[in-house]
Order: sequence, then structure tokens, then C-alpha cells
Amino acid sequence: MKHLFSYAMLPIALITFLVTPIASFPANDFNDWVHSIRSVDREGEGNLQASEAWNNLTQLGGDRIPELLQAMDGAGKLSLNWFRSAIETIVDREKRQGVNFPLAALGEFLMDTRQNPRARRFAFEMIKESDPKAAAVLIPGMLNDPSVELRRSSVQLLINKGVSFLKSNENNAAILVFRQALGAARDVDQTRQLSDHLKDLKQKVDLPRHFGFLMDWKIIGPFDNTDYKGFSEVYAPERMIDLSASYPGKNKEATWKDFRSEDEFGMIDINKVCGLLKETTAYAYTEFYSEKGGPVELRLGSKNGWKVWLNGEFLFGRDEYHRNMKIDQYQLPGQLNPGKNTILVKACQNEQIETWTVEWQFQLRVCDSSGTAILSTDR
Repeated sequence: MKHLFSYAMLPIALITFLVTPIASFPANDFNDWVHSIRSVDREGEGNLQASEAWNNLTQLGGDRIPELLQAMDGAGKLSLNWFRSAIETIVDREKRQGVNFPLAALGEFLMDTRQNPRARRFAFEMIKESDPKAAAVLIPGMLNDPSVELRRSSVQLLINKGVSFLKSNENNAAILVFRQALGAARDVDQTRQLSDHLKDLKQKVDLPRHFGFLMDWKIIGPFDNTDYKGFSEVYAPERMIDLSASYPGKNKEATWKDFRSEDEFGMIDINKVCGLLKETTAYAYTEFYSEKGGPVELRLGSKNGWKVWLNGEFLFGRDEYHRNMKIDQYQLPGQLNPGKNTILVKACQNEQIETWTVEWQFQLRVCDSSGTAILSTDR
């Protein structure tokens, strides 16, 4: 026998919830739910409150999606996942119910470049799923978008176009398209691909300039790092930069020496200056000139222990050794002054002697938050 449904079978509180319009929650409730999700941390603290808030947010209508996207600005990675899941749940429900997708509101959010880059990318993905033709029209206009996530698709269009020119032996056209794409590319894989294409076409590519790697340094060492004490030990270059000075080092005198990297990814190989040493510390110093100053990111890659100072202000450091290394491994926000700026890097080598622990090196570049290179005015 079929079971007949009746509201009389449900608790009064649940009946009230079911018949209440889904978008009628007070604004202060919405803000509380957003706050609960933004407060969750990687240790699991706040998960219960976030789960309850997520459940409430998923009952909202599609017209509230732009507000949820705005709430993603400045949120942590876990919080972003919560918001994204809530939005996807709303979209899935409204599609099943035949509710019109808020395409115009999403488009308005997408075009507001002040919004969170990941949230804008998510808005684009929803537009693309709802109306692929509209998304295809938008992609070429995103070549210089401040969101790296969005410009990637536009760069890829140009890469594909350049490859098609190559296949039809239109090399000059391919060069122009690859050059345009390289100027906009920020992701390492696309930049490598474009560089390879251009080099195959006998074109010069200045990757250090493209990325903003700092190539010219003064290096001094070695100082001691026995038992890892060098990381916390304050040696003379941390107290004052005097490029004419020499200091007692580990087993020999430490003096400043010039080093210019010839590596296209800006690798500063301290072994070439100090020798193949273990349990040692060195410093690298350079100057960076800025016309107006302003906020920047110092992006560093290293598999050694390291510390970084900008204009004498300590930015960050990691006392760990021989992890995997990659470009932009660490992103350090800082502030450039108008005129001369000083950058000091401390690099520590440990006691391990395996062949894969020989590297004593780092790479450092200066860029904005999108990864666009900022070049010293004397470069």
C-alpha cells in the first residue's frame, strides 16, 4: 500500500521551516553564518558551527549567490571550500526546480576586478556551465585580468592559436601570438611552454626579466651552522651591511663577493661562491630601486634553511632543509620605499651528505600579488 504524505506527520517546527520562503532570513543571520564559516580552522575548530551555518546558507535562493561570492574575499582555504560547496548546492537545487540562473548578477560580479580572484573564477565557471557561448566570448578579454586564474584560459587560447599557425607553417604569425601570450602568462607551465616555442623559432626570451628574478647579489660566508645554531645566531651582516668588511667565518675569513646568476630561473648557487660545504651559513645582499614604492611580494624558492629581510625588516624564515623546491614556494608580502631598498637573504646548509642535499641555493623575485614582475629601475 502506498504511504500518503501529510504535513500532520511532521513536527510543527519543521512544517514552519518548509513553508518559509528560502530567501527570507534576516541579514544579521546571514552575517552570523558567514562569520561561522570564515572562522573554521585547519585543526577542526569551528567545524560544528560551520556545518550548521552551511546548512542554513544552502537554503538561500540563487539571488544571494553574489553575496556568498563576496564573502569568499579574504577567507582561508577551508572556508573557501565551505562557501563553494554551499553555492554549488544552491545551484543544483535551483536547477532541479527550474529556477532561472542568476547569469546577469554573476556576470556583474565577474567583471568587478576588485573581488576575490578565486571567487571570480568560480563565478566564471558557473557562467560557463550555464551558458558556454557567453563564456567563450568573455575569455579573450581576460588576457590581462588581475586574476591569474582567469587570465590562464585566455593565455591558453593564444597558445592554441600559435600552435595552429605553426602547423600551417605561418611562423611569423606564431611568433607574434606567442609573444602576446608570454606577456600575459603568469603560470610557470604556460611560461615554459611559450618560451620553448619561441626558442624553437630562434627568438630570444628573457625569462629572468619576465619573472622579475634578482640576478645580481653580494654574497658572504661561510659562517657556522653546526647543530643548526646558525639559523638563530645573529652574525654581523644581520646587524649592519658593510660591503667592505670581513669577518671571522667558519674555518676561514668571510668577505663579500659578487655573484651574478646565469640561470634563466634566477638560481643563486652559494656553492659557487663559498664552496661545497656543510653545516654552514651564508648571506646574500642586493639593492632594489623603486620609483614610487608600494606593496610587493618577495617570492622565494629554496630547499635550505632561510630568512629574508626587506629594508632591515624581517619578513619570514623557515628552519628546515632539503624539501622539494619550486618557483614561488614562499610568498612574502612587503613594502618598497621610494628609491633604494635593501634585501638580505640568510641561507643555511645542514650536515646531511647525501647527493640530493648538496644544493645550497635560492631564487628570489619581486612581483605584485598577481605574479607580475616588478623591476628595479636600474635593471
